[in-house]
Amino acid sequence: MLSNRRFKDLLWEQFARLAKGLANPKRMELLDLLAQSPRTVEALAGLAGMTVANTSQHLQVLKGSALVLTERQGTFIVYRLASPAVEDFLTAFRRLAETQLADVAELTRSFLKDRHLLEAVDQQALVERVRSREVTLLDVRPVEEFQSGHIPGAISVPLADLKRRMASLPKDRELVAYCRGPYCVLAVEAVGLL
Repeated sequence: MLSNRRFKDLLWEQFARLAKGLANPKRMELLDLLAQSPRTVEALAGLAGMTVANTSQHLQVLKGSALVLTERQGTFIVYRLASPAVEDFLTAFRRLAETQLADVAELTRSFLKDRHLLEAVDQQALVERVRSREVTLLDVRPVEEFQSGHIPGAISVPLADLKRRMASLPKDRELVAYCRGPYCVLAVEAVGLL
């Protein structure tokens, strides 16, 4: 039978195991990308601006922390979040950082200050504007993320394809671009192109 002290030591060791997975900014970014859709090591490396070897090492830490799972698809290993609870935790963690770390707000404000054309719109208001045909909603994330889930009424126009497809976009309505969430820069780039 475990002593009280041994129980506490083992319990906190498990909690620290989870925290180890979060103790690196690139691992946090990989989790954010996996919250959008499952991906291969190669795809994650490209999106996170890392080598495949470095990405693989980070993913092994995340797997050891029980934050991600793998599945073989042919010759590829596909990573995904271990459960919806991981995404819920990431959202809560982000909100905690926003309330506790003034640097988060300052960094965001500094990044967006020269982008006065951007308008933040909550999802429900956006859905209403799409339904009433006031706007055309462009999902500028990669296609696999759009296929994993998107706002109803959105059109998939990945950022990489936006210039090529601009002529075919409606001219009689306001265009609204959206991407992964509050810290995704794809929509910022899209608005700059539009």
